[in-house]
Amino acid sequence: MQDRINMNMGAGGEGMQKLLRDIIIEPLMDPRAEIGLGQMDDSGVIDGIVLTTDGHTVKPLFYPGGDIGRLSVCGTVNDVSAMGAEPVGLALGMIIEDGLEMDVLRKVIASISETCRGCGVPVITGDTKVVEKGAIDKLMITTTGIGRMSDALQSNNAKLAASTGRKQKWLQDCNLRPGDDIIITGTIGDHGISLMSFREGYNFQTTLESDNAPLNGLMKHALEAGGLVAAKDPTRGGVANALNEWASKSGVGIVVRESALPFNPQVLAASQLLGIDPLEVGNEGKMLIGVASDFTEEVLGAIRLTEYGGKAAVIATASDSVRRVVLETAVGGKRIIEAPAGDPVPRIC
Repeated sequence: MQDRINMNMGAGGEGMQKLLRDIIIEPLMDPRAEIGLGQMDDSGVIDGIVLTTDGHTVKPLFYPGGDIGRLSVCGTVNDVSAMGAEPVGLALGMIIEDGLEMDVLRKVIASISETCRGCGVPVITGDTKVVEKGAIDKLMITTTGIGRMSDALQSNNAKLAASTGRKQKWLQDCNLRPGDDIIITGTIGDHGISLMSFREGYNFQTTLESDNAPLNGLMKHALEAGGLVAAKDPTRGGVANALNEWASKSGVGIVVRESALPFNPQVLAASQLLGIDPLEVGNEGKMLIGVASDFTEEVLGAIRLTEYGGKAAVIATASDSVRRVVLETAVGGKRIIEAPAGDPVPRIC
């Protein structure tokens, strides 16, 4: 372990995983948690209450398709939803730099309000601090989300048990089994590539925008179809990191079909120009969903009928024939998809 923190340690890849394992998790673990820090899922559970928290440091504060306010709500709502829970409320913490324009704060708060109304999850408490100029970069937000067991999750679990004999309570990273299909709810890499292009001033002559979106409604419809075993929003470290986490925690391999991966052509073009693998880029409005194969088509159909799921696709299958995340290329070859050391686009969430 290095003796100083570096940017990779907060980027969602192997550097961050090592920091969590070596420094943070063990001293804070508590046996009272039903799902705690040790599982490293998107949320924790204690006394039947689902809880998650997210810090947001995105730069710039406003970008095509979103802003730090919308991002903070969507990210937290999606983490609660990834457990299969129903998000019911948010806490909002803001650290504001001295000198921030009041109109900027008004715009951020208006965006938070609009996003909360849209997904039906209100801010119910919060905290605000102001620090001296130069102590932070303008504005940082932490959102904490609380959720509960939903009727949709209970229905999903009952259908899964009746069809396959598999019993589960929450959608955890360790739930995948060989033969399960993996769905992504839309195109990959939109958020990170669009934000980097905007931030760095690259003129790709595109209308590419971030995919910021709350996915609690989409998850409700998917759960009602039945057969879901796991879900994860591929934020920092992107799809590559999320799939590697699933493979490691579930003890399975994952075979990804390159021909099935949905990409916006503008993302592919920009990624190639910048030398970035879009599978390692963060997303803020997509969900990876593991589903028992008997339910795949029904779940896929339900997702595609939702506002944010029209381009959903089955991209991979869990397997016991490999022990890694393996990409079957369009030309018939295979390559290993490694967990990234860090996100190639820093400060996108």
